[in-house]
Amino acid sequence: MASRAMAEALRTGGIAPEATAILLTPPDGFRNHPAYQDIAPHDFLAAVIRASGHRFHAASRAIDGGAAASIGLLERAVDMMEQQGVEQVLLGGVDSLVNDSDLARLAAARRLKAPDNAQGLVPGEAAAFVRLTLQPEGKATVFAAIHGIGTAQEEDTVLSGRYSQGRAMLGALRDAVTGSGPSEPDIDFVVSNGNGERYHGWEMLITRPRFYRTRRDMMATAYPAMTIGDIGAAGGALVLMLAADSFLKDYAPGSTAICEVASESGLRAAAVMARMTRR
Repeated sequence: MASRAMAEALRTGGIAPEATAILLTPPDGFRNHPAYQDIAPHDFLAAVIRASGHRFHAASRAIDGGAAASIGLLERAVDMMEQQGVEQVLLGGVDSLVNDSDLARLAAARRLKAPDNAQGLVPGEAAAFVRLTLQPEGKATVFAAIHGIGTAQEEDTVLSGRYSQGRAMLGALRDAVTGSGPSEPDIDFVVSNGNGERYHGWEMLITRPRFYRTRRDMMATAYPAMTIGDIGAAGGALVLMLAADSFLKDYAPGSTAICEVASESGLRAAAVMARMTRR
């Protein structure tokens, strides 16, 4: 699944695999994922690369941390392209919650959507990769640019039995709009990996009024999990992909998006993305 998604991302540009680095977020290590029964976590990236049939840049890495880790890796991607001779980065993740181990632990914690639990998650599986370059390629007049990111660690995770007060997500959002790029009043819509759980709803109910201080008639928000379920570590790249696609294909409700991403283990991340045009 990961190798197929990487191949699709690679075909969108003209840069060779040897000049391309892979930054991959695999299934979270704490989950004892069934994939690791056949492939040890430290061998996972090598197995994915072998399945792809390509040779990629030696700077390629797999980083544990769930969906939000993909956002946190954006700074590393920039460093790779500026300092390590990498021409482009394929940033993404692969995961599946559709397995006996995850289904059992989620059911035991009453986190699955069911007739008696409307505020639960729907398990899914996917691989998602985005292709990153320092400068836009080709002749397209419209492209998407990432202007700022923020990350923070939430202590009251969904695994702790306590509800989050939103401190980490609030910190990540504020860090993402610090600097010379778009600020909070410029944000037109949100793309989130929120999965419908009561925990996430509570966290964002507290966080958003503290961060979004500019009056809006409506804050349009896209939740990919509404259609494909919770895809775990692949969710961060999918959020970036959806935000970029909305600009490139002109269905975005505005010119600036913020991506809100949370990991099960507590990492929170945000990234500001804007629609740009060549002059």
